[in-house]
Amino acid sequence: MAKNAKSLQAHVPKAAASSGAVPSISTFERYLTFWVGLCIVIGVLLGQAFPGSVKVIGALEIARVNLPVGVLIWIMIIPMLLKIDFSVWNQVKGHWRGIGVTLFINWAVKPFSMAFLGWLFIRHWFAPYLPPEQLDSYIGGLVLLAAAPCTAMVFVWSRLSGGDPYFTLSQVALNDLIMIFAFAPLVGLLLGVSSIAVPWDTLSASVLLYIVAPVFIAQVCRRLLLRRGQFVFDRVMARIQPVSTAALLLMLVLLFAFQGDAILAQPLVLALLAVPILIQVLFNSALAYWLNRVAGEKHAVACPSALIGASNFFELAVASAISLFGFESGAALATVVGVLIEVPLMLLVVSVVNRSRSWYEAGI
Repeated sequence: MAKNAKSLQAHVPKAAASSGAVPSISTFERYLTFWVGLCIVIGVLLGQAFPGSVKVIGALEIARVNLPVGVLIWIMIIPMLLKIDFSVWNQVKGHWRGIGVTLFINWAVKPFSMAFLGWLFIRHWFAPYLPPEQLDSYIGGLVLLAAAPCTAMVFVWSRLSGGDPYFTLSQVALNDLIMIFAFAPLVGLLLGVSSIAVPWDTLSASVLLYIVAPVFIAQVCRRLLLRRGQFVFDRVMARIQPVSTAALLLMLVLLFAFQGDAILAQPLVLALLAVPILIQVLFNSALAYWLNRVAGEKHAVACPSALIGASNFFELAVASAISLFGFESGAALATVVGVLIEVPLMLLVVSVVNRSRSWYEAGI
């Protein structure tokens, strides 16, 4: 067991593996909601000031894939996937109950509960206040968001809640592996059930472009960097992270430049779309936390399990929404609302699991 722990230690991000370190969150991560809000303002203003230029960017497509967005997505995703080591997930067998709970929430509960919430709120309760031609698109965006489990930010949430870094790493690696095979069929099933036309060729292309190819490239780069030593790997990661952040912000500016007219016409849309996302996050995190307690898992496993079960790989969701429905679609807007509210919601979940530790441990 000591040998396995030593092997895993080399693969866990330094911040996560430092048990004595004070949990921290970067300025960008802490104020992500503010940056997204700023991108909304800048994007809307640019879209209104330069509508012709925005349309030219939107027309740069090959097989329904917008080239500028595709490049930006890769710049965002690949640095995040560099953190994942697929060789370690099967070495952690002591927390099979926690892994089982997380997989159950991510693949059997979250996508289906979101599809139900989308049907309930978007198709029925909020329908009179939303543009009728975008209802299907909004539901599609919510489904895409829920079908993509979190890959990168969960390391931050796990660290802030004192989560087991080995469990977190292995669970994220396993989720990424499952996502390669399950994302497209699951999205296709839920969109079909919601009576939304499924362009299978575009959906399959999105999986190849935004999951398979980035994972392959990231793993090749990871191995090449680690051959040169952990110090080189950490230094490269520190240098490319700001580039990844800039790509995220630029993509959001472009997205809101296209969504400007819709937002100005119906500003209430953002708040209405946030409701099912908020309910879904709170429901799934609470369910995962409780199930881990019932299963007898330790608190350090229940925390990342609840956080992984609630958060989303929003970069993939945004990219897929743009490919499937277009830049100006309600689906693209719905996925970005997920970005907008993710940080405050997840910080709330972190606070709850930290404060309830004594209650949790009293029941196992």
